[in-house]
Amino acid sequence: MSARTALSTALALGLTLAASAHADEGMWMPTQLPELAKPLKAAGFKGNPADLANVTAPPLSAVVRAGGGTGSFVSADGLLLTNHHVAMGVIQYNSSPEHNLIDNGFIASGRSDERPANPDFRVLVTTGFDKVTDEVLGDARGKTGRAYFDAVDKASKRLVAECESAGNVRCSIADMYYGTDFYRIRQLELSDVRLVYAPPRAIGNYGDEIDNFMWPRHTGDFTLLRAYVGKDGKPAAYSPDNVPYQPPAHLKMALDGPKTGDYAMLAGYPGITYRHRTAAEFAGQIDAVLPRRVDVFQQMIDTIEAATAKDAQARTRYASQLQSLKNNRKRAAGELEGLLRSDAKAQRASDEAAMLKATDAQYQADIQALFASLSQGASVGERDLLLDLAASQSQLLRSALMLERLRIESAKPDAERETGYQQRDQALIEGTLKQVQRRYAPAVEKALLTTLLTRYQQLPDAQRVPEFDAAFGRTPAALAKALESLYASTTLGDEAQRLSRFAAAKEGKALARDPLIDLAGPLVAAQLRLEDQRKQREGEQLRLRPAYMQALFAWRAKQGRAVYPDANRTLRISYGKVEALSPRDAVHFDPVTTVAGIVEKNTNAYPFDAPKPLLAAIAKGDFGSTADPVLKTQTVNFLTNLDTTGGNSGSPVLNARGELIGLNFDSNWESVSASWWFDPRFKRAVHVDMRYLRWLLAKVYPAPELLKEMGVPAE
Repeated sequence: MSARTALSTALALGLTLAASAHADEGMWMPTQLPELAKPLKAAGFKGNPADLANVTAPPLSAVVRAGGGTGSFVSADGLLLTNHHVAMGVIQYNSSPEHNLIDNGFIASGRSDERPANPDFRVLVTTGFDKVTDEVLGDARGKTGRAYFDAVDKASKRLVAECESAGNVRCSIADMYYGTDFYRIRQLELSDVRLVYAPPRAIGNYGDEIDNFMWPRHTGDFTLLRAYVGKDGKPAAYSPDNVPYQPPAHLKMALDGPKTGDYAMLAGYPGITYRHRTAAEFAGQIDAVLPRRVDVFQQMIDTIEAATAKDAQARTRYASQLQSLKNNRKRAAGELEGLLRSDAKAQRASDEAAMLKATDAQYQADIQALFASLSQGASVGERDLLLDLAASQSQLLRSALMLERLRIESAKPDAERETGYQQRDQALIEGTLKQVQRRYAPAVEKALLTTLLTRYQQLPDAQRVPEFDAAFGRTPAALAKALESLYASTTLGDEAQRLSRFAAAKEGKALARDPLIDLAGPLVAAQLRLEDQRKQREGEQLRLRPAYMQALFAWRAKQGRAVYPDANRTLRISYGKVEALSPRDAVHFDPVTTVAGIVEKNTNAYPFDAPKPLLAAIAKGDFGSTADPVLKTQTVNFLTNLDTTGGNSGSPVLNARGELIGLNFDSNWESVSASWWFDPRFKRAVHVDMRYLRWLLAKVYPAPELLKEMGVPAE
């Protein structure tokens, strides 16, 4: 029996055994749901599980990828519901100190008043999901290292190009089970997205980082957007002449709400989970990666807060970036605490040792080779993190590096260009260059780069990169001098200067001289060299991991444990129920919060500065049809045991009838580590109760026309 045949057998067995696993564990591919019909029905689902396998039919056709999270259509005219924090970049892009939509919120007075999103914001509607494993791996078999990587990459690009040849779709190849199976995903890419309704910051982010990843919560973390297309119904760039997109389906909002024990289901685009990683990777995450991330992110947060303290415009421009860094820092801290609490390193090591003992000899050599390759990448982890952040968390330096890389790639045939720099990517690159203007302040960028590159300067010589040393020096004084000179003389802060170079770069032509452009030449050369080393490692790991997966899946099948692919930003479904939380001895939390908690937490000072209209409406007690019939008051948030991770933000939560009851936005502190280690005792997801949204739109910050559009009463 071949490794691939054996693995397929193990996967099928594991899926069968999953029927007896915890209903709350698993981020399932839609194609797997028909096989889970019995546990779905047993959990309380009243629909047909086979319907959940079709991404082009309701309810999944209403669920989309929105920005860095998830969203769902809630009307036939492209009205899109997602989280306030997912849409924070859109809100920030439209804000200024004079018109502070972040603090004050926004309600469009009509469709002509809906505000365009930042140019790089996208909504992706999945329209196809096909297995293409043989096509991807056909030319890779027999190769190793970089050759294996290149063969998979070439085949993937060919499949994407074929998929996109008909036009009006965005395609990608998703790796499932770490090099074992590959799927081609077709999506409609919508770039004209507009802000319709955003609650004030003190509702959408009530409690900020104090309450982030905590329960009980009292946060109205939602925003309404609208997707537009050209008059021909096809995706188009922003134009006042565009018309609302007509989605293939939209979700119906439930009029009743959740209660303890009720069935719940969530669909969305979870980011990355690591539950099938090796014991060494678990150890590295706990011992090095997470402590490092906590430290670096905290330094960046402190830097931005200090650099913007006396500059209101800079605070507005960096509000979205700062919120993201705070979220990532707290997530890393919670993940570390949770993994230590669960003793995940020791448990994973023990589990892996037992697995290897039971594994066929034919897989052992590849597994040991995998371990060796992983150790090489771990040795340069801090360097790679710092250099990646210097590029991704800056605006002008990132623009210069992007333009130089685009110039290099554009000189090649399109099929040979690096993913992200092909002709299909040019509109998004242009959008990224355009949004700089509202997210950049020279003093803040220099301060951020000083923080990151000072830390880089302290790395041991083995992790240093000569081109970065030459550019920024080996001492803090040399770094300060270099940054001051670069940012005093660059012209890339002007949009016209960036876009003129973009026009040249996409033709593969030389770029007009500029200090940052000149600097980008050697820095991109260094990035390419490091990238080649990374691809050599990744090619080997892509080739070798299926042997590890064969061992792992056979082992899990013996244990009767659930088998599902780690999350990878593709559409997934999880199901479970509304459930309370008892995280520690003598501590119990109910699964529903009410507006009483808003008043109890309110201090009239950030971050618990509940808006006066909200407090007045609570005091009035006019909750109309949205009041909970048992609690006799207005609910705010609720808990389920659904399996979620980053990227599930904005995912719709559905009841047994497939109706919208909640909007996912967070996890509890005890379950942040679930991206690596699932523990059903602690794993909970936190959602906005749709009755709270309805009440806010009806009674507090009224938008009766939007409620009517969503088909719910404005009362």
